Amino acid sequence: MNYPDELRYHREDTWARTEDDGKVRIGITDFAQDQLGDIVFVDLPEPGVEVSLGNAFGEIESSKTVADLIAPASGVVVEVNTQLEQKPELVNADPYGAGWIALIEASQPIGAELLDATAYQRDAEGR
Repeated sequence: MNYPDELRYHREDTWARTEDDGKVRIGITDFAQDQLGDIVFVDLPEPGVEVSLGNAFGEIESSKTVADLIAPASGVVVEVNTQLEQKPELVNADPYGAGWIALIEASQPIGAELLDATAYQRDAEGR
């Protein structure tokens, strides 16, 4: 499993990365995509929708199950990864790159409520 150090992680298997412009890119973790199996559909939020830390902002469907996408930060969606509409498998292939889900204008900086890579790895692999 891959847990990049520059990301912050929510216990519900999503990640957040503050971009150079201050916006926050979010997606699901390598652990989550591995547990879900082959991703077949991602229910993307609409730009302009407000998301709240710890609440569902969409769903992700795999060959095994459907799971809620839990927001790792609060803010307003400014962009979604429309490539996932035609190629949801990008989440499996590159969950921290081409498989990102949404970009938000965060209402506050991401911080202590999220885990660093070491703590998330310990939490995820301990389940």
